[in-house]
Amino acid sequence: MSLFRRRGGGKADWLVVGLGNPGDRYARTRHNVGFEVAKLFADRLGLPRFKNKYGGLYTEGRRVAVLLPQTFMNESGNSVGPARGALGVDLDHVLVVHDEIDLPFGKVEVRTGGGLAGHNGLKSLKRGLGSSDFTRVRVGVGRPDSTDPEIVSRYVLGRFDEDPHELIETAADALERRVTSEE
Repeated sequence: MSLFRRRGGGKADWLVVGLGNPGDRYARTRHNVGFEVAKLFADRLGLPRFKNKYGGLYTEGRRVAVLLPQTFMNESGNSVGPARGALGVDLDHVLVVHDEIDLPFGKVEVRTGGGLAGHNGLKSLKRGLGSSDFTRVRVGVGRPDSTDPEIVSRYVLGRFDEDPHELIETAADALERRVTSEE
């Protein structure tokens, strides 16, 4: 029995999207935790090396595709929308992994649809996918003690004060459970 069940006629059953920003400047920041989780998930599945495709870094295998948009977070829908269309993935099988400041550090939640909470990456995905009814793996990175947009921006674009290893593992576990639960 295959790990992932075959759905319709698309090229993949699942499209896993890790949100983040490209380049060394943003590597290992809170805002890029989606990249780290998606990379670990792809590694666990033994997927091939990422290559440039759909405006991002892309790999596929075992009926699952993983995409790390390289368009910057705020334009990620420009990468994800075309990838979803080309792959023929149902909207309810698009799984987006992203940082969530409204969750305490270490908490991970999976939910489908809902508000965008001012997250510009999610807003772009709604535009690119035509709906916000995709599933999110919300990775809690905590919130600074301020609502000032500049302080919040510096916080999410800053590196972790805590060791994020366990958080990334926990989020990858949640992602894996979601994909395998519909077998």
